[in-house]
Amino acid sequence: MEKIRLVTDYMTSINRLITFTPEQNIMDAINLMLKHKITGAPVLNREGDIIGMISEKDCLKVILKATYYNDMPGKVEDYMSTSVTSVDEDKNVEEVAEMFIDNHFKRFPVVDKRGRLIGQVSRYDILRATQDIKATTWGQKSTTA
Repeated sequence: MEKIRLVTDYMTSINRLITFTPEQNIMDAINLMLKHKITGAPVLNREGDIIGMISEKDCLKVILKATYYNDMPGKVEDYMSTSVTSVDEDKNVEEVAEMFIDNHFKRFPVVDKRGRLIGQVSRYDILRATQDIKATTWGQKSTTA
């Protein structure tokens, strides 16, 4: 059977990852998300630590705040989720697939052994791993009797 690959083989690495800061204007963040066709991203403090995640769902709150309360949108920190579940760099795609099945998240930040952000993995990224699994390994039954 083919060896299961690591999450780092499929993630978007930090040098290609869109990130936001808590002080960033939420409308600027939404515009960047739309421009880059992404559904969410990590929020980092000045030291580069992950302090939250901002998603399209979080950004929908902008509409409610503006229409119901006639209030101007604020900063990313006003809308971001602060409860962050990350994935260690040594996890394999099978383990991360289980995490996605067990959670409602569409993406996880990937961190190194020091807890520093090195990338992000999405459901789509893990789904791409199916292309690397040989068709002969799917549905094989043991022939040992």
